[in-house]
Amino acid sequence: MKKSELVFVPSPGVGHLVPAVEIAKLMVKRDDRLSITVLVMKRPPLDTKINKYIESVSASISDHIQFVDLPNDEKTSSGINFLSSFIESQKPHVKNAVFKLVQSESSSESPQLAGFVVGMFCTTMIDVANEFGVPSYVFFASSAAALSLMLYMQALNDEKNVDTTEFKDSDAEFMLPGIVNPVPAKVLPSVVFNKDWHPIYFGNARRFKEAEGIMVNTYVELESPVINAFSDGKTPPLYPIGPILNLKGDGHDVGSAETNKNKDIMEWLDDQPPSSVVFLCFGSMGSFSEEQLKEIASALEQSGYRFLWSVRQPPPKGKMGFPTDYANPEEAVPTGFLDRTAGIGKVIGWAPQVAILAHPAIGGFVSHCGWNSILESLWFGVPIAAWPLFSEQQLNAFEMMIELGLAAEIKMDYRKDFRAENEVIVSADIIEKGIMSVMEQDSEVRKKVKAISEMGKKALLDGGSSHSILGRLIEDMMNNLK
Repeated sequence: MKKSELVFVPSPGVGHLVPAVEIAKLMVKRDDRLSITVLVMKRPPLDTKINKYIESVSASISDHIQFVDLPNDEKTSSGINFLSSFIESQKPHVKNAVFKLVQSESSSESPQLAGFVVGMFCTTMIDVANEFGVPSYVFFASSAAALSLMLYMQALNDEKNVDTTEFKDSDAEFMLPGIVNPVPAKVLPSVVFNKDWHPIYFGNARRFKEAEGIMVNTYVELESPVINAFSDGKTPPLYPIGPILNLKGDGHDVGSAETNKNKDIMEWLDDQPPSSVVFLCFGSMGSFSEEQLKEIASALEQSGYRFLWSVRQPPPKGKMGFPTDYANPEEAVPTGFLDRTAGIGKVIGWAPQVAILAHPAIGGFVSHCGWNSILESLWFGVPIAAWPLFSEQQLNAFEMMIELGLAAEIKMDYRKDFRAENEVIVSADIIEKGIMSVMEQDSEVRKKVKAISEMGKKALLDGGSSHSILGRLIEDMMNNLK
């Protein structure tokens, strides 16, 4: 049987690269006719973790998978449209890399180029696939609900000429296909309200329809009504192949200093009773002002629960960038707080999230509701208290809380702007209420989370829904070969 080569072009950032690589691993393990080349975009200083991640996986990865670093054009825009201009600047490099790949495949023994798998923000690369005469598939790294909303908003904008910026601070509600409850405007992604982001958001949504199929990091058992709504023939076939998880971490933890910190965290957890610790962690972009940290500290103290709290230092006010670790995270919390909570609490910097969620001492997770974090928490059966910050996280919180009953609430409609110029302070009483709710041992939420956790694991097993759909995807790709 002729061997086939797929080219993966993930969206920039380690959060998009990691699940793409996990899919590549599953595919080459499933079908030895497949080889995959992953083209890696790096835009410093935002992607410093990528090298560490690739280093950490390269030693154990299949020889059917290779990474190719693309050159970086540092002259690209640094404004609000930096992402789209950066990705556009990478097209010649992608074309060149694939051309070299095709040249090396000219012998009869070499695999045949079978198609592209492009990230959800990289649909412009469909043009390159078209030049090579091969089909494209989109990998959508978030939920089926987020995909449904994206296409719904794009249709309102394009077909009904609706100005979606007018939904900001409105009481409007939307009935999305497959979602029972009306979706309030207050949980729409911030990009919907900002015309500057529309070329990225709506532009990519338009091009999804040009793809041969859309791979989504979800599973039928989690989002079946939304997934079924895509079978109306208006969009390319949907392939829910999740949960796609990297259960070994993302490479941040490589090095002796990080290893020692992680060891200290895990040893502390070892000393705590089962399901007794609430874990607070807000992702790679999550950080809060000193005033908000005081409210969180007060809530933790009032709740009386054991806690593990990841505290990150915000970038300078008015500037975009990733949070960093404090030299000493304990200095970021109010004076006397650690003395008063000695024995029951621990404050840390960057957290090895997967390892922590996997620990039996963890009973609840106060989270920003990034989709990867939601899938990880469900995998380990840990209920979430939703405190979304950016992107589609408010919609994720709505889906988990209102639609599926799989999460408690801190503040479902909370949002931050990337420059942290207008921070709303959530009170200690509201935070405490969410912590008490998520840590309730016999709650309906906890029971549902445990049940969906088992369903997610079964979905990946032989005969499971995602396992079967991945097999169908591979066959569809092979059948598209000329």
